[in-house]
Amino acid sequence: MTVIDFSAFIERLAIASGETILPFFRTSLSIEDKNSAGSFDPVTEADRAAEAMMRRLIHESFPRHGIVGEEFGTEREDADYVWVLDPIDGTKSFIGGFPIWGTLIALLHKGLPVYGMMHQPFIGERFSGDNGSAGYVGPSGARRLAVRRCARLSEAVLYTTSPLLMNEADRAVFARVEAQARLSRYGGDCYSYCMLAAGHIDLIIETELKPYDIAALIPIVTGAGGIVTTWEGGPAQAGGRILAAGDPGLHREVLALLNR
Repeated sequence: MTVIDFSAFIERLAIASGETILPFFRTSLSIEDKNSAGSFDPVTEADRAAEAMMRRLIHESFPRHGIVGEEFGTEREDADYVWVLDPIDGTKSFIGGFPIWGTLIALLHKGLPVYGMMHQPFIGERFSGDNGSAGYVGPSGARRLAVRRCARLSEAVLYTTSPLLMNEADRAVFARVEAQARLSRYGGDCYSYCMLAAGHIDLIIETELKPYDIAALIPIVTGAGGIVTTWEGGPAQAGGRILAAGDPGLHREVLALLNR
């Protein structure tokens, strides 16, 4: 069974999750802090309802597949095919009423992300990729995604969700890179990676990511011609400290700075 066999099912997951989440958006929500001992890590009824819906559909259609989800943990993580789900990536934006969030759906085959989708049901946008190509569907129609070339950090637009999410040492390293970029902006969560794939920004530096934060975004960025690695230059699907770039020359320059 090839990845293309799953495309219709992934569309079904996206539609179902969006229909579950939208009635909660910009309403009075019950918000729980999952990290009561540290920084604010919110979860809402919408997060849980959407992941439960996607899990049910996967169980019905592919009972032997594994699942890794933000809200309900792991099942059969050693299966050949594993779904990695983040029902709302950008929950802090979601609870603030900002539409800078999305549902992340990844399919791993033997541990490697082979297909990813970011679905934003409020705006009506979908970004998807299979490492070989990437595409967009939204209000303006459909098109292929391609990163832009930017070989120098001094010409690059850099994004991170927030330096405050980094530990003190990593924040100092990030600041060293940020000081050399043409422009840096904060925020975006999963949207930043899609904008990189679409050729609007050049560089993303993050830390403390979980597998469900990044797995779906790797095939999108890679399919658009970009690169996603850890700060050490290794595979990124397990999360951690992440570097994404549209241009291989820029990636090499920033990788060297991160490890100086």
